[in-house]
Amino acid sequence: MRNSNAEKGNKVVIIKYNAGNIQSVLYALERIGIAANVTDNHEEIKAADKVIFPGVGEASSAMNSLKENNLHLLIKELKQPVLGICVGMQLLCDFSEENNTACLGIINQSVKLFKPINKVSEKVPQIGWNTLYNLKSPLLHGLDENSYCYFVHSYYVPINEYTIATTNYVQPYSAAFNKDNFYGVQFHTEKSSLIGERILKNFIELI
Repeated sequence: MRNSNAEKGNKVVIIKYNAGNIQSVLYALERIGIAANVTDNHEEIKAADKVIFPGVGEASSAMNSLKENNLHLLIKELKQPVLGICVGMQLLCDFSEENNTACLGIINQSVKLFKPINKVSEKVPQIGWNTLYNLKSPLLHGLDENSYCYFVHSYYVPINEYTIATTNYVQPYSAAFNKDNFYGVQFHTEKSSLIGERILKNFIELI
């Protein structure tokens, strides 16, 4: 897809690999007037102004898919804003308990499995809408405290020094984080209605 935003300094790429919820992200960007290129080409990714790193499914399979084209090495070298979504966020961490997976190591955290005390009221995976609070980043500009986003996941990133939004399911955990040029959101922006669209707009507008 030709990117009509390139002349505005907003050349956006979505990393192409076998664990991405790519089509849904493309549609969400189109709804806010952003055309994006889907690519696994290293030079195209490095030349982009913004990079989106989506993800669904299982961590070790996702990492193996990245390694097939050395994308696991490329992502760590990127200097422009990068947004990891759901499993994409988790893969930015050091390690995931999901099949004991070594991840990209950008955020010094281990991704953990939910261990509910009340297995009736706290189902795993968490599926559905949940609130964001303690919002701390330009990525979340214009959002009200306790805005709702859509989550689908069994693993979570603990609260840490890079946490920029918190949510609570079983226990409080990182709904979003930011370290340098790397941002991650555990929820699905592309399924989070107007709140998700606002977050995507904020990401595109980051300097």
